[in-house]
Amino acid sequence: MPSKVVGILGGGQLGRMLAASASLLNIKVIVLDVGVDAPAKQIVASPSHIDGSFRDKEKILELASQVDVLTVEIEHVDVEALETVQKSYPNVSIHPTPSTIRLIQDKYLQKEYLSKCGCPLGPFQAIEATPEGITYAAKELGLPLMLKSRTMAYDGRGNHVLRSTDSQSIVTAIESLGSGSRKLYAEKWVPFVKELAVMVVRGLDGTVSSYPAVETIHRDNICHIVWAPFRLRNIDEDPTLPTKAEQVAKEAIKKAFEGAGVFGVEMFLLENGEILINEIAPRPHNSGHYTIEACESSQYDNHIRAILGLPLGSTRLKVGAAGMLNILGSSNDVASKSTTSSSSLTFSDDTLVNELTHIALRTPGASPHLYGKGQSRKGRKMGHVTIVGSSSAEVRERMSPLLTCLAELEGGSQNDQHSSSINPHLLGYSHPHPLISIIMGSDSDLPTMLPAAQILAKHFPSIPFEVTLVSAHRTPLRLMNFARTAAARGVQVIIAGAGGAAHLPGMVASSTGVPVVGVPVDSKSVSGGGGGLGGVDAMWSILQMPRGIPVATVAINNSTNAALLAVRIVSAGQPQLVSQMEEYLRTLGKEVESKVDVMNDLGWAQYRK
Repeated sequence: MPSKVVGILGGGQLGRMLAASASLLNIKVIVLDVGVDAPAKQIVASPSHIDGSFRDKEKILELASQVDVLTVEIEHVDVEALETVQKSYPNVSIHPTPSTIRLIQDKYLQKEYLSKCGCPLGPFQAIEATPEGITYAAKELGLPLMLKSRTMAYDGRGNHVLRSTDSQSIVTAIESLGSGSRKLYAEKWVPFVKELAVMVVRGLDGTVSSYPAVETIHRDNICHIVWAPFRLRNIDEDPTLPTKAEQVAKEAIKKAFEGAGVFGVEMFLLENGEILINEIAPRPHNSGHYTIEACESSQYDNHIRAILGLPLGSTRLKVGAAGMLNILGSSNDVASKSTTSSSSLTFSDDTLVNELTHIALRTPGASPHLYGKGQSRKGRKMGHVTIVGSSSAEVRERMSPLLTCLAELEGGSQNDQHSSSINPHLLGYSHPHPLISIIMGSDSDLPTMLPAAQILAKHFPSIPFEVTLVSAHRTPLRLMNFARTAAARGVQVIIAGAGGAAHLPGMVASSTGVPVVGVPVDSKSVSGGGGGLGGVDAMWSILQMPRGIPVATVAINNSTNAALLAVRIVSAGQPQLVSQMEEYLRTLGKEVESKVDVMNDLGWAQYRK
């Protein structure tokens, strides 16, 4: 067995997943938490596990006496005890450092230090937990106002939104935040359009790496869904947003905090594209659960590697996209709504947890994780489901049954922005998460480009696509925005139809790394067209691209072949599409064979009559 032993303060779900990663390297783990069956202790059986609170100084010192490295799965530990460990056991490494944990425990001090380091933040200030203090903050920062407890606040606990400064609203706010027993601070309400998160890992040598930026959806202040990677929703967004988010997160960890391991950086995206840091966790984070199935090395693998001084693993996605759904404990009134057969294996006494687990087991690409917590209660994190797929559209479609079940059991409705079982590209509408984009310079080109959409919908329905107008000459700014955001929206191939000078395919190809397939359009064959060159002008224009800017080109008006070529390009990352393409080719052969039979029956002279 390896000589170094890792001690984990906290035995919840994060400790459980850390212990699982450590076990793959034969690294011995000792967990400090109350009870012999804490979630983390279930993963790695050991007589060395310690029964006690991770806030108990004596228990922390007992753990330190048995390990070489100490780390935390929760930041609400006794920092003074960790500082004592530094003095009493100088050979024991603590990651992150006690000073970092102390700083992050107090959210106001955390923000103050991040501000001094030049990190982007919204306005905030310390306040007294009095009517006068809150009223002053409201005048300074405006309403609505976010009031927060400086310590012991997580998953929405210790937060209160103040929308009015009338006396009753202020009294309610003070009561909800400890009735004056806690230190508070106030944040100006940030009108964000999305919430983002980036997991950052730092090694003992100072090497810093980040996982892809993800979008997080919160419900009741608790992380509900994570979509990875973060995708732009429209062509007007900044295509560099994912990279900017990752850079903001990495710079914050480099500048502000000490120690090795994983840090979870939560951020707000504003309407103007500005990114502000919300909070930072000094440990693996809920928004990084997806990395277990979706990345080459999970956040838990990398946390263990980092604190032991091992080479950091790759943080790249190894799938096209992923989603994560938190499974929270429910109230008792969902029991009567169960849809699972009574003969099925039961995974939890909580009906909601049990139902979602059964659905996940039937869902392609889904991996359920249950945390082994004995008692379920409303809002408690009982598990999560990760779903992977070849595209964001596929992941959301696979997620849909889980969200539908959740909505039915809770008596609510599924939010369409989260997921949908409907494929709009099969109903004549553009898919919000396309892999193939079909564009044209004018709606008069639609009859020529329509066969591309039709063959995709008929023979390759699993490939989401969009159809839209992008004119090289009449909407040059739209063209540039479209091209520059294509990859960030998840588009993998662009089919561009154009007639006459046919600049559209080449201009798009010059502004994106996404493959472009050009379709020369006979401008005389469409309404309002002219030129009389039969599309040869467009064909030569598209073919004669300068060296370094390639555009694949098909025959004049042959958008069908453009679509089939696009499918073959996409199939490089989705091998199952090769089989679908071969099946399509077999249908072509069968059509010819059927015509041979008809010709033999009628005779060639009568065949076309």
